[in-house]
Amino acid sequence: MRSKLLAASAVALLLGSGPAVAQRPAAAPTAAEAKAFVENAEAQLEKANAFAARAAWVRANFITADTQWLEAKAGAEQNELATRLAMEAARFNGVQADPVTARKLKLLKLYLVSPAPNRPGAAEELSNLLTKLDSTYSTGKFEFQGKQITLNDAEDVLATSRNPAELRQVWEGWHSISPVMKPDYARFVALSNEGAVGLGYKDTGALWRSNYDMEPDAFAGETDRLWKQVEPFYKNLHCYVRARLNEQYGDAVQARSGPIRADLLGNMWAQQWGKIYDVVQPKGITSSYSLDKLLVEKGYTPVKMVKTGEAFYSSLGFEPLPQTFWERSLITRPQDREVVCHASAWDIDDKDDIRIKMCTKVNAEDFSTIHHELGHNYYQRAYKDQPVLFRGSANDGFHEAIGDFAALSASTPTYLNQIGLLEKVPGTEEDIPFLLKMALDKIAFLPFGLMVDRWRWQVFSGEVTPEEYNDAWWKLRLQYQGLVPPGQRPADAFDPGAKYHVPGNTPYTRYFLAHIYQFQFHRAACKQSGWKGPLHRCSVYGQEAMGKRFNAMMELGQSQPWPETLKTFTGETRTDASAVADYFQPLNVWLTKQNRGEKCGW
Repeated sequence: MRSKLLAASAVALLLGSGPAVAQRPAAAPTAAEAKAFVENAEAQLEKANAFAARAAWVRANFITADTQWLEAKAGAEQNELATRLAMEAARFNGVQADPVTARKLKLLKLYLVSPAPNRPGAAEELSNLLTKLDSTYSTGKFEFQGKQITLNDAEDVLATSRNPAELRQVWEGWHSISPVMKPDYARFVALSNEGAVGLGYKDTGALWRSNYDMEPDAFAGETDRLWKQVEPFYKNLHCYVRARLNEQYGDAVQARSGPIRADLLGNMWAQQWGKIYDVVQPKGITSSYSLDKLLVEKGYTPVKMVKTGEAFYSSLGFEPLPQTFWERSLITRPQDREVVCHASAWDIDDKDDIRIKMCTKVNAEDFSTIHHELGHNYYQRAYKDQPVLFRGSANDGFHEAIGDFAALSASTPTYLNQIGLLEKVPGTEEDIPFLLKMALDKIAFLPFGLMVDRWRWQVFSGEVTPEEYNDAWWKLRLQYQGLVPPGQRPADAFDPGAKYHVPGNTPYTRYFLAHIYQFQFHRAACKQSGWKGPLHRCSVYGQEAMGKRFNAMMELGQSQPWPETLKTFTGETRTDASAVADYFQPLNVWLTKQNRGEKCGW
């Protein structure tokens, strides 16, 4: 996570005298003035980031009233500065600036996820709301079997229990922590929208959709196009999984037709279904290994898992992680304090102080997550020499896809054999179990990755009012995922708040895009590496020539429109889900055969 919090000194710089804010003559601004303004703005942003990034890091690692106050103060100052800079940037609309300056002006107006209104007290109120929402989520606990449990504990129950009453109790328990957020979230929406309108956008959703080098409505249409490419495969998977759940639990719990009960899929948000592989595994076909067991048997620790992730990137020719990474990262959950356990990668100083923060467990899921989070760090370091406003991913989907691309190789038995975790690579007879496990996470995620922001776009536009928040959420979950809650929801329910990225105010379409890009990257990388076998068996571990080309793409940061950056590595200029179909083709054929006679859809 690259923090964009800005410190009080930057506000002072902005409010003081200087070319960025001095009273302008009546004459129209010039291209030279636009360039000078951008250079001045970048200098302020660079100076400000260090303090505020550390304020965010400390709050995430030591959740107290004091650290929340510090982060909220830093956030308010950041929002005031960035909002003022964005409004200043708008003054240069229509100026024939050079292409680099013009792009920087555009990015400056998009710098904040949620800009505050440009009036006294608004930035402070918005920042306080966001800090409160994030901390409410991160400290959430509920009672289960006589004791207070955290989300981590609840996720373990959902992953391992096959008692539907117990699953429902845990699912409803976690969702009981979020109703208190609803008034604050509604107020946040109003403030964020007011700020977005002040910058010339219809609402915050339109601002978010403007980050993709195309018109906001065109981007919405692009995501629709991509969904249509993968929707038939998702419905095939849904149909197969529903039948297996029916066999496991019976008609009274899960019917053979219609939607699936959301608490039965092994994940609190039913966004990944891999934890119920034991329920849906193919009959008569078994996998000869379990990565969970291999990691334990080989004596892996959380730190060794991170070292293994680093070794993957080193094999591509990337420089090792700095010593400060090991000294300053949070790799396991501390027992003496509250922390934000949601895994994230941090760039503290826009140079080399990169870190991860996660409550690592020794299992296959976290093995993959480590490769993913380190991808953020290597990307952050790759573009560190770009100007401040270009220090970001080509679009936000790229940042998520970089690590997921690495994790595609890291999940293969080919890679596990290469690093000594697996003695022998299984034959093709194990391809269906492998691909099914992958699809339970990768394909199952796609509709959820799309609908979270579909809900927020409707909220920000006013199409959905606070009274309709929960009903609209479940309408979309049914439409896209084919899911329903385990029982009737309370009148005050605010189930969107039970997903971190909603109270954490992190746009989510990036994850949908990442689940497409990662397969595009993987297909291109395997081709460049000379791989001749099926895509799902390809590992790019040790491919330095490919790694050099991949790093060249990462070094570009946000300096040009993302289609041009995509082309530098893949040769393609359009997001294309056909790589997903190529990867999973054998499984889709198999699923179609298994689903004969079923009433697929919902």
